[in-house]
Amino acid sequence: MKIVLNGEPREVEAETLAALLAECGMSGRVATAVNESFVPSSLRGGHRLNDGDRVEVLAPMQGG
Repeated sequence: MKIVLNGEPREVEAETLAALLAECGMSGRVATAVNESFVPSSLRGGHRLNDGDRVEVLAPMQGG
């Protein structure tokens, strides 16, 4: 399926948000949104992706 991940068009096999994170090697603490709606980590396994979805994945950064 074709999605937009962090602003970049991408072809993926994943059908859920959790599977997408695993497919893309994104682990650890991240925040996720699909089509500009926040998706909490507890709901990622059941959140089905659709062709054309816009997915944003943000990771906290250390700074100082």
